[in-house]
Amino acid sequence: MITIFHNPRCGKSRDCLTFLNQSQEDVKIVNYLLHPPTFDELNKIIKMLDIEPIELVRKKESIWIADFWGKPLTDEEIVHAMVLNPILIERPIVIHGNKAVIARPYEKVKAIL
Repeated sequence: MITIFHNPRCGKSRDCLTFLNQSQEDVKIVNYLLHPPTFDELNKIIKMLDIEPIELVRKKESIWIADFWGKPLTDEEIVHAMVLNPILIERPIVIHGNKAVIARPYEKVKAIL
C-alpha cells in the first residue's frame, strides 16, 4: 500500500498521484487539508522522512509569514503549527512501508517503491 498526502489543487501533487496510479500497488489518497494528520502522525512522518520539522514547512505561505516567521519555535511548536494549519505542510508526501519522501519532483518516489 502506498499513501500520498495530497492536495488536489497542487499541480506537483496531481503529477505525483498520476505517477503512483500507474504503479502496481494500491494507492491511499489522504487529502491532508480536509483530514490533517494528528500531532503524533505528523511526528512519525517526519521521522520517516529523516528531516527536521522545519524542513517540512512551506515557509512562503502567508500563514507562516504572518504568524510564525522569525519567532524562535521548538520542534514541537513547529509540528503543532502544521497540524493546526495543514496548508503549511510541504506536499506531496508519499509513504511506502516504513519509508517516506517529499515527492518534489515526483520522480523521487522511485527511491521508496
